[in-house]
Amino acid sequence: MFRKEMFSLAGRTGIVTGGGQGLGRAFCRAYAEMGANVVVAEINPETGAEAAGELRALGVESLFVRTDVTRREDLEAAVEAALGLAGRVDFLHNNAGITLWKEAELVPGDDWRRVWDVNLNSVFLGCQAVFPVMKRQGKGSIVNTASMSARIVNVPQRQASYNASKAGVLHLTRSLAVEWAGYGIRVNCISPGYMNGPMAGRFFDDPEIGPIWRGMTPMRRPGEPEELCGAAVLLASDASSFTTGADFAIDGGFTCV
Repeated sequence: MFRKEMFSLAGRTGIVTGGGQGLGRAFCRAYAEMGANVVVAEINPETGAEAAGELRALGVESLFVRTDVTRREDLEAAVEAALGLAGRVDFLHNNAGITLWKEAELVPGDDWRRVWDVNLNSVFLGCQAVFPVMKRQGKGSIVNTASMSARIVNVPQRQASYNASKAGVLHLTRSLAVEWAGYGIRVNCISPGYMNGPMAGRFFDDPEIGPIWRGMTPMRRPGEPEELCGAAVLLASDASSFTTGADFAIDGGFTCV
């Protein structure tokens, strides 16, 4: 029987990477608003500490853990911090990401690897870090931030490294969903379109890029970070207990056309 309490995260504990800014900060607040304790895994100590303070003001427990998501030991430290809060980790949101706008033939190898390390390899490392805990619990939810760029090629910008890395996130999500379903671990992803945040928001005012992006988005506007949060809460909660391997495209209709 469906109950509204299935959406509640009261008493649960989760981790959000890149949780100090942009989309990650919005996700952190949404989880906290629904009652969850949140570890803010963020590389920027200033924004990470600010975010954790904001969450504590909402009446939940929150810690900032300085986290370079390309380092396994940092992600393991975030898991340990979550265990210290409540003795369990109910959800992990792998959200940290970067982009690079550069013609493919001009991208240095180090830059290509950096994009993949932050966007894709970190997701795998985060999943590995939390797996033993969720396996022991017999339950857990992993939410990955992919992108509509996992399915389409963006224009006019050139960002092959970003597109390919996000396609990897999408298929890694599906692969782990199948592999870990028997342990009670669900793995899903959210694929945002162009959002009004630090990564893309400013380009809507660009006279060349803005009209193209609006023209290709049926809703004719950027999304707001908070418009992603309903899906995130759904996926972290028991309301999606039979959902795994899913990709939630939240893009104003961009990938429909």
